[in-house]
Amino acid sequence: MSALVCGLDVHKDSTYATILDGNGKIVSQKRMGNDLVPSYLSSFRVDRIGMESSNQIVPLYRLLTKNGYDVSVSHPKKTRYIAEAKIKSDRVDSKAIAELVRLDARALIPSGFEIMTRIPFWTEIHFVWG
Repeated sequence: MSALVCGLDVHKDSTYATILDGNGKIVSQKRMGNDLVPSYLSSFRVDRIGMESSNQIVPLYRLLTKNGYDVSVSHPKKTRYIAEAKIKSDRVDSKAIAELVRLDARALIPSGFEIMTRIPFWTEIHFVWG
């Protein structure tokens, strides 16, 4: 079985998650409180996770990386696939993020990026380009 990937659309108090298999088929979609995301993911064999950068992601990012997940962070201005979608919803955005992770559109986050001021410099962050 192919590894699963997850796209997270993170808000202040909740997150919408989409889990895809290696062929892009939706395995699960769910809204939950941010504190419940690790337990939700633990019931699946998720290999990689993606989330769009915002001021809301840092606590969840730290929690997920502490639990051993490979987390990619996309820059909203560079992730045109999401920004230019005709239909905007948490479900659509989380699926689009999961698709970018599944397609392995990754690079290291540029130095000096805003999130670096809140995450220790020694933490590896993957940056998803649109």
